[in-house]
Amino acid sequence: MFRLPVFCAAAALTAGTATVAQTYPSKPIRMVIPFAAGGPSDISARNISPRMTELLGVSLIIDNRGGASGFIGAEIVAKAPPDGYTMMLATASITSINMVVYPKRPYDTLRDLQPLTPLMSTATLLVVHPSLPPRNLKELVALAKARPDLSMASGGNGTILHLALELLNTQAGTKLIHVPYKGAGPAVIDVIGGQINGMFVDLPVISPYVKSGKARALAVASPKRSVYFPDVPTTTESGYPGVQVSNVYSLLLPAKTPRDIVMKLHDAAVKTMTTPEVREKFTNVGADPLTLSPEEFTTFIRKDIETWAAVAKAAGVRIEQ
Repeated sequence: MFRLPVFCAAAALTAGTATVAQTYPSKPIRMVIPFAAGGPSDISARNISPRMTELLGVSLIIDNRGGASGFIGAEIVAKAPPDGYTMMLATASITSINMVVYPKRPYDTLRDLQPLTPLMSTATLLVVHPSLPPRNLKELVALAKARPDLSMASGGNGTILHLALELLNTQAGTKLIHVPYKGAGPAVIDVIGGQINGMFVDLPVISPYVKSGKARALAVASPKRSVYFPDVPTTTESGYPGVQVSNVYSLLLPAKTPRDIVMKLHDAAVKTMTTPEVREKFTNVGADPLTLSPEEFTTFIRKDIETWAAVAKAAGVRIEQ
């Protein structure tokens, strides 16, 4: 008799959750991009948006919130209601690197966000403007030691592209000047325009410019050559094996999003990434599609944070706000 109200309350809660899951989604979903428009995150979002819209039956509204090394966009998602109507398309800079280079930050990935799934992984190229003399990484290092005014862009302080540069400075003994932007997109525009000498940058956003000759690739920051640019030597071949950087693009939700909603979005994301037309869009620009379960992805992020903590320490990157 005394347990009946408790049972009824639990049943009502379960029924309420089921009802929400059955009616979800009933309005557009906002996809926050914590970088400026035109970068690889933005391109990825626009590649998956049509198919996910088709599968979910509602529109995905892309919302670019660049700046502060991704903190602005990530904080918006971390503090959003956990109702499945706000998600984020992030990079390793957001999920892992911010956790180790910023002692003070407005969010914690594993506390404030619900990992959904990766979408793709990609290698990183070191590129320069074609007007710069170097044809390979060794020549760039030699020039940098002779010319301390050489500037290199990144998608922001503490981002994966920034860490790649600092790793090179540490290992090569150079002092290439770091110029942070609000995202890789604006940085690439200035590199191909000649306002900045070069940058480390993910394959998807720079591939068209390398192929058209508007940027020159000097090295790929990985142990093996990229199948997309087989003629470009690796940083290991170039004498700097410690400069290895790959990036992962992924979807995350606010923490405490109901499990049924998490899995509905996960199912749509996985089906999207296995759609031949979508996969082709990613592979054409040098990305490798990748999906994991929410649990697998959470484990992946934990290990990734440990990896980047070691990289940040080696590069001497620690940013006080």
